[in-house]
This record gives sequence, C-alpha cells and structure tokens, in this order.
Amino acid sequence: MEHSSRDDAPSRFLLSRRQLLIGGGFLLSGLALGLSAPPLLAIPAEQSPFGERFMTLSGLLIDHKLNNEIGVRLAAAMKKANPDLPTLTDELIAIAHQKNAKVVEDFFPDIPAGPLKEVALAIISAWYKGVLVDAPGAEVFAYEQALMYQPSIDVMTIPTYAISGPNAWGPDAPPLSDMPNF
Repeated sequence: MEHSSRDDAPSRFLLSRRQLLIGGGFLLSGLALGLSAPPLLAIPAEQSPFGERFMTLSGLLIDHKLNNEIGVRLAAAMKKANPDLPTLTDELIAIAHQKNAKVVEDFFPDIPAGPLKEVALAIISAWYKGVLVDAPGAEVFAYEQALMYQPSIDVMTIPTYAISGPNAWGPDAPPLSDMPNF
C-alpha cells in the first residue's frame, strides 16, 4: 500500500552512482577529519614552572597518586586567590628538602605557624575536598577524583551518582521472609 501524503515513506527511492560516490566521499572525509580533530582540539594544560613546583609540594603533602590536570587547574586557582603562593610554595619545598622529607610527616611539624602552615593545610584540603572553599557556588576541581571519596569508592556512591535513584545511598534492601519455626 502506497501513501502519497507521507514524506517519511517515499514512493520511489533512487540512488545513482554519482550520489553514492559523493556521499561516500563526504563520509570518508568526515571520518578522516573526525580522527584528526581530537588531537587538535585536546590541548593539554600547560605545566608552568610554578605548576611543577606546586605538584612537587602536593606530592610531599599528600601521599596519593595525584591527577596532573587537576593539579594544574588547582595551582592556577590557588595562585589567583593568593598571589604569594609561588613564594610560599618555594619556602615549603625548601623546608621539606632541609628535612630530606619523603612524606608529609617528615616535615609538617617544622612548618612555622602562620601563612606557611595555612597554605599547606589549604593545599591538602583542596585535594581532599575537590574545592578551594566550602561555599555555595564554589568552583569544583575534582568530584569523583576528590581524595575524600577514594577510600569509600567501592562501598558508597556520591548521592548524584546513586545506584538506585536520586539521593539514594544504596540499593533497596530485599524484603524480609518469614522467620522459620523450630
């Protein structure tokens, strides 16, 4: 049965050799462009000398495998919030090198109270929380890669990534069966 009023079911479908070749050419050129475009579009975040020092200090303060891209963004945001951060970072690295520190426990007690200790604590806090400040509308640097989420990643999901529904912390419990009589 033929419906002349329907535009989604044409009565005749013709595909000439020319149309097939032109369509194939567009398909192949689009495929070639698509394969070459991601490397052109994915410009890696540049690691500045300060970014490298920030990651060095972060590695000393936090004994975890840290994501370099998050570190670059975190360093830029912290530097914007505190223009003295490069100087304070160098001072903290110097204290760590004086103590031949490999982990934070080797040099943290020797950091003097004041701006240096505050910066060290702010860096640790930012890596664990994934944000610089606890405030509504704060910029998020790491969500599922925030270090405070890592210890419980296998047993607890973030509420927005809930297994059984919005704001659900776990799957629904199975219904209880009747207790046996002995």
